[in-house]
Amino acid sequence: MIKKSTHKLVLSGLFIALGLVLPFLTGQIPNFGRALLPMHIPVLLCGFVCGGPYGLVVGLITPIFRSVLFGMPPMFPTAVAMSFELAAYGLFTGLIYAALPKKAINVFISLLGAMIIGRIVWGIVSFFLFLAQGNTFTFSLFIAGAFVNALPGIILQIVIIPPIIIALRKAKLIPVKA
Repeated sequence: MIKKSTHKLVLSGLFIALGLVLPFLTGQIPNFGRALLPMHIPVLLCGFVCGGPYGLVVGLITPIFRSVLFGMPPMFPTAVAMSFELAAYGLFTGLIYAALPKKAINVFISLLGAMIIGRIVWGIVSFFLFLAQGNTFTFSLFIAGAFVNALPGIILQIVIIPPIIIALRKAKLIPVKA
């Protein structure tokens, strides 16, 4: 048990590091890099590989840590809202994946379910953060922030995460319980 938890802890550290570094790589793509949502990918992968509790912690820490270290994303309201969003991604990817039979289609279902829940969490948190600033968070702001502006990142996540998880399962690097 200690070996397994140590392994997951080390992998979680790797996913946090990826969450800190990937935005530098995608940031080189003018007017498009941020829309790829580079911090989301390692958190979603962590939920699949390490499980929901580890994914929650990685998602909670990564945006805050990156904001403190590099000033991006801005701490308030962006990093705070992202922290809740990514925590939900990591938690629910792991929980949904663990609850479903390990068929390839369920990787997609787990991913899509977590992405929807995470966006709803982001909307709720953003509503309260905007309210705390004396601003209004409208439904159109929610749709724009959660879906329209994020569409390239959503597509990227759907295209690359399931093949990575399926490859890790085939390589027996993550459990394949039926």
